[in-house]
Amino acid sequence: MVISSDENNSNSIMPRKFQGGMDQMGGERNVGMNRRSLSVINQNLVQGRPYPCVVNKRVLTDKHEMCEKKQADPSHRPITRRFAARNAGSQQSCAEKTKNSNPSNSISNEFGSAIAIDDEHKSPTDKPVPMSLEQMEPMHSDSDEMEEVEMEDIDGELILDIDSCDANNTLAVAEYIEDLHSFYRKIECIGCVSPNYMEEQCDLNEKMRAILADWLIEVHDKFDLMQETLFLTINLIDRFLAKQNVVRKKLQLVGLVAMLLACKYEEVSVPVVSDLIHISDRAYTRKELLEMEKSMLNTLQYNMSIPTAYVFMKRFLKAAQADKKLELVAFFLVELSLVEYEMLKFPPSLVAAAAVYTAQCTVSGFKQWNKTCEWHTNYSEDQLLECSIMMVGFHQKAGTGKLTGVYRKYCSAKFSFTAKCEPACFLLENNQS
Repeated sequence: MVISSDENNSNSIMPRKFQGGMDQMGGERNVGMNRRSLSVINQNLVQGRPYPCVVNKRVLTDKHEMCEKKQADPSHRPITRRFAARNAGSQQSCAEKTKNSNPSNSISNEFGSAIAIDDEHKSPTDKPVPMSLEQMEPMHSDSDEMEEVEMEDIDGELILDIDSCDANNTLAVAEYIEDLHSFYRKIECIGCVSPNYMEEQCDLNEKMRAILADWLIEVHDKFDLMQETLFLTINLIDRFLAKQNVVRKKLQLVGLVAMLLACKYEEVSVPVVSDLIHISDRAYTRKELLEMEKSMLNTLQYNMSIPTAYVFMKRFLKAAQADKKLELVAFFLVELSLVEYEMLKFPPSLVAAAAVYTAQCTVSGFKQWNKTCEWHTNYSEDQLLECSIMMVGFHQKAGTGKLTGVYRKYCSAKFSFTAKCEPACFLLENNQS
């Protein structure tokens, strides 16, 4: 606050103010006195304690505003650790600029910001140069340097800001994407089932589940459905079977209904019931299918909003800066995992991260997992190794045996013959050693 040298001016204002206000019968003479009193009040306020109506703040540039916030809260540190080293330098430079400013024109408040008094009551020579015009070239160069370094890790390895490219894309919700995935990580356990739930089934076993999943992957490809539909279909099957005993002859019906519900949830164009009956070779009637649909929805309590591995796959592939080849290999590996019952012991986020990690090793031929991937997945390389080694084993035997639906799907030109790539066998060798 600007304090006048005459601290008693505020005390001398009060009698004049009340004197002018109480004399209501004085006519023009008292009106003139009131006007003179108001002018004295305004003058004393300007020379004494500044009143909000006569205080003007200078226009601050974005860099000075950032420095003021940093000085106000020294303990503040961005969650994403952006510009960790650059901010310290910019704060010091801004503090020096504020310190070297003319003390007769402005003073620094407790947050280090400069406040100037009303310019109307000063001579033109006393008016300060606007801060937006002071040392423009150095500030511009500093800004350019800060844009080059987006995020920096304490170890020196850069952590890329993978959402900066979507800043103008409203559909990408870049402002909320970190909060969304943090929420997905918290609730993903709701969609998980016990890795031993098949022990509760009297007429089913792990192999039957694998046959059903392999067949549904082919049906999903024939209908040309969205990728997320397949992941939700398998999730609905496991959650339903974990709560409801099903006889062997109704297992295929459970798979068809799960795909129908997943299509209603994800797809724009949903396959009609007659098409599903047709692909089952008319093993079930329309009435049976609709009754099973009601039973599944009631058993699952209509809870369809479950984060599957697909949700995490898209995010983790973006963190890995994946090209089309890496993306196809990752989805090939994660679809192989959908068929395997033993993969239920891993949460969806870990399965997705392991698929991306294994795909990077498959494409590059060596271990690859940088700080950016570790930061956005919250999984280290050691945490992914067990799941990744299992995926390499699935890749090795993908073209053998009876369950080759995923292999044949990714051996087509539509998927760039991805299944023919060599598996990352060096991961198995390193584990054995």
